[in-house]
Amino acid sequence: MKRKIVFIDAEKCNGCGLCVPACHEGAIQIVDGKARLVADKLCDGLGDCLGECPEGAITILERDAEAYDEASVQKHLFVLKQQQNAPAAAAMAGSLPCGCPSSQVRTIERKEKDEPAGAVDAAPSYLGQWPVQLTLVPPQAKYLQDAELLVTADCVPFAFGDFHRRFLKDKALVIACPKLDDFQAHLEKLAQICKSADINGINVIYMEVPCCTALKRMAEMAISYSGKKIPLRETVISISGEVKAGA
Repeated sequence: MKRKIVFIDAEKCNGCGLCVPACHEGAIQIVDGKARLVADKLCDGLGDCLGECPEGAITILERDAEAYDEASVQKHLFVLKQQQNAPAAAAMAGSLPCGCPSSQVRTIERKEKDEPAGAVDAAPSYLGQWPVQLTLVPPQAKYLQDAELLVTADCVPFAFGDFHRRFLKDKALVIACPKLDDFQAHLEKLAQICKSADINGINVIYMEVPCCTALKRMAEMAISYSGKKIPLRETVISISGEVKAGA
């Protein structure tokens, strides 16, 4: 049958993933770094995702397509929900005796050191917690209470050499990749953190590349979903390792 349906221009798509949570039917997913329509029957053709694309890669066209199937949508959403719950179950396993030590929650005590001018020793680490991957961080972790939270793109500490001293000291940290990770699962986890922990403020630190701006959008949505008024600021890092905007 001929009907209206979403069209995604792969040439324009930068893989930022902002359209994924905007599609309430779960019809759009990131595949090989590009947004793709999973199946015609999952798209209702209403275009809720249109306004989220910063590149104008999504349009509505009329073509021969399988009819929209609400039953298939519900089944698909159930599967997606199960997949999203799997990382949470893995993180919970880290607190059990048989769980992987990589996800066990811990606070890292640091002793203050004098840093004389001209010192050539290795730069100190200011990481004060474990784990740091957003997928593994439990929303109820003690180190999140009354914390200043850094929501940082995975690439930032590699691009910005002074990350620990400039940004990390005395802060709680979660890291994620808005392009390659599960945006919706991360959004839900971050919203839980905002809701359950008394976060004093959030600094989103991301790279200047277009897909990375989705991390800021994720933080904005998480704060909104939490129902709290949490101060949010952003810091943009250039590919060459300089602060382009923010503190």
